[in-house]
Parts: sequence; C-alpha cells; structure tokens
Amino acid sequence: MKNRAAGTFRALSIFNYRVWTAGALVSNIGTWMQRVAQDWLVLTQLTHHDASAVGIVMALQFGPQLLLMPWTGFAADHFNQRKLLMFTQALMGALALALGVLTIAGNVRLWHVYVFAFLFGSAAALDAPVRQTFVAELVGDEHLPNAVALNSTSFNAGRMVGPAVAGLVIAKVGTGWAFVINGLSFAAVLISMSLFRVAELYPNTRARRTEGGFLEGFRYVWNRQDLRAVLVMLFLIGTFGLNFPIFTSTMAVKVFHTDACGFGLLSSIMAVGTISGALIAAGRDKPKFGSLLVGSAVFGIGCTLAALAPGYWWFAAALVIIGVAALTFTNTTNSMMQLSTEPAMRGRVMALRLAVALGGTPIGAPIVGWVANRFGPRWALGVGAASGFAAALVAVYVLTRSTGLKDAEFGLTSSSRR
Repeated sequence: MKNRAAGTFRALSIFNYRVWTAGALVSNIGTWMQRVAQDWLVLTQLTHHDASAVGIVMALQFGPQLLLMPWTGFAADHFNQRKLLMFTQALMGALALALGVLTIAGNVRLWHVYVFAFLFGSAAALDAPVRQTFVAELVGDEHLPNAVALNSTSFNAGRMVGPAVAGLVIAKVGTGWAFVINGLSFAAVLISMSLFRVAELYPNTRARRTEGGFLEGFRYVWNRQDLRAVLVMLFLIGTFGLNFPIFTSTMAVKVFHTDACGFGLLSSIMAVGTISGALIAAGRDKPKFGSLLVGSAVFGIGCTLAALAPGYWWFAAALVIIGVAALTFTNTTNSMMQLSTEPAMRGRVMALRLAVALGGTPIGAPIVGWVANRFGPRWALGVGAASGFAAALVAVYVLTRSTGLKDAEFGLTSSSRR
C-alpha cells in the first residue's frame, strides 16, 4: 500500500513541482470561488434566473481559447514559459480584484460581467497551453502523466473547497469579496514561481521561428489519426457536456430551490468525484485509449442519472459519478496528446486541444442555456448525456476499425522515450 501511494504521488519528489503544487492549490481555491460567485451573481442578482445569461458569460470566457489559438500556441512553443506564466497569472489576479471592487461598490452590471469574462478568458487562453506544457519542464517526460493527474487533483481539491467557501462568503459578506479573495490568491502562484530552482528545470525544446507555425501544428495533428479521434471526442463533450455552471446552477435554483450555500455545496460534492478520478489517473503508468471510451460512456450515464434525480442528494450523488468520468476523460486526453507529440510542437498541439475542448463553449453553452430555459434543466442535462454517448461511439469506431491504435502503444512515440 505504501509503495502504491508513493507511485501515485511520485512527481512530488521533485522540489520545483512541490512548490508549484502548493501555490497552485491556493490559487485553484480562489478560482473556484470566483466561478461560483460569478454564476450566482448573474443568475440571482443581475438577472431573474436567466440560464441564457450564464451561457453567454461562459461563451465569452471560453471563446478566446478558439479566437486566440494561433497566438497562444505560438507563445507556448517560442517564449520563456516561466516568465510568460508570471505575466498571465498577475493579469488574471488584477482582473479579479477589479471585478471584486466594482461589485462591492454596488456598481456592477451584467455587461460588466460580460466584459470581464472576455478579458479573463483572453488571459486564460494565453495562460492555459503554457501552464499545461510547463509541467514537462518541472518534472520531465518520465513523470509527466503522474504530474498531469496530480495537477488535476489540485485543481479539483480547489473545486471541492472553493465553492463551499464561496457560498459562505456570499452569504456572510457578499459576492464581491469572493472575487477579491480570488485576486489575492494569484500571489501564491507568483511566490511559488519565484522560489523555483531554475537549474533543476527540464527545458522543453523551443520551436524555431518560421512562417506558418500555427498551420504546421494543425497539419501535424490532422496527419495523426489518433490525435484526430481524441479531438473529435473532446469537441463533443467539451461543447455540450462540460457546461457544469449551467447544469448545477439551474438545477439548484429552479428544481431544488436552494440558496448560495446549497449551490456551492453541489459544486464541492462534484469535486469529490473529480478528485477521485484524478487520483485514479495518477496511479496509472501511461494513458490508454480504452480509458477514453470508459470515461465518455460513464459521463453519459452520470448525466442521465443527474437528469432523472428525484431529489437534491440523488442529484449530488450523480455529480460524483460525472466528476470521476469527466476527469478520467480529460486527464487521459491531456497526457496522451502531450506524450505522443514532439516536444517542439507541444505548445501548438495543446493550444489546439484547449481550443477544441473549450472553444466549443460559445456554441454549446448558449444552446444548453436555451434548452434549460425553454424545456427545463433536466433536458439540458440530457444534452450533456448525449454528448458523452456520442463520444463513446467515436471511441468504439476507432478501436474496432483502426488496428494501429493499441492501448499498449497509444501515446508513446519515439519522441517521448528519451
């Protein structure tokens, strides 16, 4: 059992990764506080339970992942990743503080939230591919799958604590203070990065500056059958399934008639599942395509159970299942695409992954929000369930028709066996 635990947390044996994880955990708690506060602000204070408005906020926040993809991937492959991350983290902290001050002053309007969502999303679009590929600089390729899984554990530990704290903060002192706390939490990441032992980093190969760098990355993915299949599955679930702010907020308010604390608790309960899924992934030696099939199928089942839940606690239990499945799926795609990609191409490939996974939100979130308004939150969850089952069918097709994709070999190219 001890050896198993050591294997699950093996990336933490590296000093730089330990420091990074500590700072990231604090920031993740703040991030989830802001997400819950933002949804609650829009749904209950700036509108009268308008799920479409929440969908628009999501579209503006995640749309930049698609709009800025050519530049974000280029930046991740060409610039100093540590310095770029310090810039993006500081910028997101400043934006959170500004929104907090505006809300506390009582001057916030819905269009303000729209603007801040887009600005925050633009900074996050630059941050995300750099942050994901920077993990390889912290631990090297040998511990990369484990580090990716532990990153998700940290992110979802924040998801478990942050919403519950946000509910208390909103109830006691107001929504704006949740934004302020998030803004201050970014200091933890900046401090952790200033403590790095730079000599112990594993620098990624930087790409040469050539014309058509983005198109080169697109062609690289298009010529890989395995990566194409992963991106199709990501598009389906990312566009129509990963709309949890709409699912949980509308079910909490419209179906179960809970307050801010009850809404925050649902997000925290879901994090129990996501942390479990992340720890399961951390215990694996390498990613397998079969995990994508299982993750997407169970995601569809979990959304179906949530849509049919007769009460609050049955719905909460279904969220745990959804959490395990979502993390199994997303973590596997992350590790698989990084390990099967040439180091000099990772930034552009990961930017494309994020653009597909999150860039579909401007399409899916308004649709899911409209379904929740027009037919009810349970039907919106039905859309999420359909996305999971559709992605599972793609996996079945690939596994049955593509003999070149074997679980034992997928995701392990010569470039990753350094």
